[in-house]
Amino acid sequence: MPGKPITDQQVRLYMDLRRTLSQQTAAAKAGVSVSTAYRIETDPRLPSQKKAERRFGRSTPDPLAEVWDADILPLLRTCPGLRPITLLEELQRRRPERDWAKARRTLERRIRAWKALHGPEQEVIFRQIHQPGRQALSDFTDAGDLDVSIAGQPLAHRLYHFTLAYSGWEHAEVILGGESFVALTHGLQNALWALGGAPAEHRTDSLSAAFRNLDAEAREDLTRRYEALCAHYGLTPSRNTTGVAHENGSIESRHGHLKDRLDQALTLRASRDFDTLDAYRRFVAEVVGRHNARHRKVVDLERPHLRSLPERRTTDFEEASVVVTSSGGFVLRKVFYTVPSRLIGHRLKVRLYDDRLDCLLGGTLVLTLPRARPAPRSKGRHAHVVDYRHVIHSLRRKPQALLNLVYRDDLFPRAAYRRTWDALLAATDPRLACRTMVGLLWLAHERACEADLARVLEALLDAGQLPDLAALRQRFEPQDTAAPSVTIVLPGADAYDTLLTSGGQP
Repeated sequence: MPGKPITDQQVRLYMDLRRTLSQQTAAAKAGVSVSTAYRIETDPRLPSQKKAERRFGRSTPDPLAEVWDADILPLLRTCPGLRPITLLEELQRRRPERDWAKARRTLERRIRAWKALHGPEQEVIFRQIHQPGRQALSDFTDAGDLDVSIAGQPLAHRLYHFTLAYSGWEHAEVILGGESFVALTHGLQNALWALGGAPAEHRTDSLSAAFRNLDAEAREDLTRRYEALCAHYGLTPSRNTTGVAHENGSIESRHGHLKDRLDQALTLRASRDFDTLDAYRRFVAEVVGRHNARHRKVVDLERPHLRSLPERRTTDFEEASVVVTSSGGFVLRKVFYTVPSRLIGHRLKVRLYDDRLDCLLGGTLVLTLPRARPAPRSKGRHAHVVDYRHVIHSLRRKPQALLNLVYRDDLFPRAAYRRTWDALLAATDPRLACRTMVGLLWLAHERACEADLARVLEALLDAGQLPDLAALRQRFEPQDTAAPSVTIVLPGADAYDTLLTSGGQP
């Protein structure tokens, strides 16, 4: 066809036809013109053999000709790790009369080629063959980029991530604190019991974050406890070199995949806010469970190579001993916790988990408290975990103590109560504000109407009104209901004689 280059196949077909046919007939059957056929007979080379040879050399002047040997090479030989953008800025400083921005791509290519020929040796990553049942890895990863919130409050958290190197089976848990030995112990045991077996080796990073801010004796104690934990499950502990992330690469790369799956699932959910922390934990478990279901076949191949689990779990918490002070609570790890006032003066044994504290009096569990941690850069100020029900009985007798109470802002159970306090303090005498606020808290406790009372207070404040304590007491007082009238008819004594004579038959 005119304007379309001929192919090697057309040339071969023409030459074969030309043996028995005329030039015009052979050209027509090969699909070429007569003039093309004449050129083929003049030069029988195939079109692929006639391609113009590549011209070597530059078609434009080299923008780095005057500076490559004089300026760039001496710097590269001295510091091979210099980046092209750094050298470009240095050229701009040394020779400001020229705009070097247009030479950036040329400089990058030239440096890359020079490093390939003359640069230092690079570290080689050795890919490993993983045997089934041999190795499991675990690590922590920051999940702040997921932008998850609980009841409207942003959730700062990490994920404990466990995986089998061979099959890729995974387990993930939400961790509220930082990397700690308690979080590692709790997450590892949950993963092993969910898996139903234990591999031969458990690999982690150097655990430096879990042991941070501990003295030498405490670090040695945690090391012994970690080794005892691994021995309980028959695991051989191993650690990768500090700062060398690729030695734990089987899980480092999977951190990104896990968070991508969670991010995609959150996007499909159309909301990143959860009503409760437990709801978010169930969501994470469902996403991980779907991933494991897709790898069921290879996981089933690995399960027979796992070791049996022991009869029971081992300790996955830390213990501390505290004394409840006259302030109605105790301080632990720079956090003040309130407890029922009847425990004042008693010594409690506290079990610290990642998200809660179990408080025991002797061997009896008396209460469970949510665990808190001091804010970063708090300058020594304690955080507070306060339940107004623990102190409201004493506060009712001393309402003026509310005005300058250390943990006053943490005492209010909901935002509506805090708004009410601010409104009362701004509009009335502080003494009256204290009595009214304490009365509202007592009403919420005594009538078990904390949520309903909060909704009423929100409505009053939105309408620009202050709460009337007497009216609210009357509104939430229990309704007296008349006891139902019950008439009991006693059967006559002769009815029993009838039953006896009839042998119990009707």
